[in-house]
Amino acid sequence: MEHRDSGVAAVYQVRPISPEEHTRFLADHQTASFLQNPRWPAVKQEWQAQSLGVFDADAGPDSAPVAATLVLFRRLPVPAAVPLLGNKRLAYLAEGPVMDPVVVDLELLLPPLIAYLKTSGAFLIRMGLPSVLRRWEAKEVRRALAAGENTSIEELDPLEIDPAGAAQAEKWQRELRALGFKAPAPSTDFEAGQPQFQARIPLTDDAGAVLPIEDVLARMDQSSRRQTKKSTRSELEVSVGGESDLAAWHALYSETADRDDFTGRPLSYFQDMYRELNASPLSECTLYLAHFQDQLLAAAIYVRQGQFAWYVYGASSSEERKRYAPRALQLRQIEDSLAAGCRWYDLGGLSPSLDPEYPLAGLTRFKTTMGADVVQTLGEWDYPVNPLLAKAFNLYMSRR
Repeated sequence: MEHRDSGVAAVYQVRPISPEEHTRFLADHQTASFLQNPRWPAVKQEWQAQSLGVFDADAGPDSAPVAATLVLFRRLPVPAAVPLLGNKRLAYLAEGPVMDPVVVDLELLLPPLIAYLKTSGAFLIRMGLPSVLRRWEAKEVRRALAAGENTSIEELDPLEIDPAGAAQAEKWQRELRALGFKAPAPSTDFEAGQPQFQARIPLTDDAGAVLPIEDVLARMDQSSRRQTKKSTRSELEVSVGGESDLAAWHALYSETADRDDFTGRPLSYFQDMYRELNASPLSECTLYLAHFQDQLLAAAIYVRQGQFAWYVYGASSSEERKRYAPRALQLRQIEDSLAAGCRWYDLGGLSPSLDPEYPLAGLTRFKTTMGADVVQTLGEWDYPVNPLLAKAFNLYMSRR
């Protein structure tokens, strides 16, 4: 697909690219999420997937893409043989497209991308551009949560962030609205997809230099620092497991799911995740284990790609709690992230609610006491190709 804008020289074309070409592109974009890794679809096997490249039409047939994205497709929950509806699909771009906003004009890139996805049967395009709107310091968020005087993180004064980055995110918001995209609805709960509010521990200073471990630990509250120090004196053996240890991981994970009342994923999911992300030259997936004698007390799954590291899953036993095995694993993940030169250690999503009694308040409390700042991303925006089907699909998902 091609788009030409009157009076503007840039002409972008969208076409499929191979996983190898996609991998080469991402190697030059060190902050891209592992959700954009072309090996990721082998983990999300219930989805179909395609790597798309965006090319400057004037750069020649052998030019490299100026932007790229992994698109996951999921059919409507109706039989494929149903006329008109059976071939309709949700097109999902998690943390994409990946590009240099200084080089690529989003306003010109999106029309040919939308046109391509329409021809692929998309009834709804859901896109979460990687960006940061605002950021709040960990200690200010946990102080406000303890005080209970505010209802939302958005009421607090944010930290100063890169003005150019903030201006770029605001420009993208305007362009998305002008093109017909719908902003994510305000919510204190977790919606399907990637939460708009994320907890991230900064690992570099303002000049980009990697921080010493002492500075990162100093971001924690007093209780977290004390428990982390105790974990190093608790006779724990912290080790890196292999694929053969995933069964033990899953047994502990299932115990955690039963105790904390959430629906866990099957062992095969973690086996696929471990194999696929470690098969990519871009990423690594690590299983950390904490034993006391022969007893597995805690385990964690960690992913690193480029300059980002993620604490993706954790599990713990209800035994020997005073040895603080999960804290020992967090410390190890932070140390390894620093050693790899990462900019951020991501603890995942949280709710923007500051109500101390809110069901998700404990998650916000834990992540900020670990020293994680709260960043507000652009969130996931919807482009309803077919508004009626998009509305019906969102209603179906909200009732699942």
